[in-house]
Amino acid sequence: MIKKKNPYFESVGRRKTSVARVRLYDQEKKGIVINEKKVKEYFPTPDMQQRALFPLETMNCLSRFYLSIRVKGGGISSQADAVSHGIARALVEFNPDFKKKLRKAGSLTRDPRMRERKKFGLKRARRAPQWRKR
Repeated sequence: MIKKKNPYFESVGRRKTSVARVRLYDQEKKGIVINEKKVKEYFPTPDMQQRALFPLETMNCLSRFYLSIRVKGGGISSQADAVSHGIARALVEFNPDFKKKLRKAGSLTRDPRMRERKKFGLKRARRAPQWRKR
């Protein structure tokens, strides 16, 4: 563990158009706050909560830190993946020894898939107008 001037470790996680800024505090206060809400309020389904907190569960650090997360853009599913990516990067900044296990679990890899842009003359990216013979 490296001591630094700031009282927290900061990182950014991304997925599609969602961006999550994660601050990981190693202090007495414990808990996870996303956009000034508790995790269970922000991600109502257990599946979303599990996806968002996967790196903490992998490293058995679920109740060790206080996490302050700001997330914006995209949908709720995309935001859960962005939060997961941000938490994993913050954990590696906190302790570089976590990198190997998180990389193997797939938490450090950013999902590069983005929405394809709409082309002119088409209704969507690839959907053409309906064709009529007569």
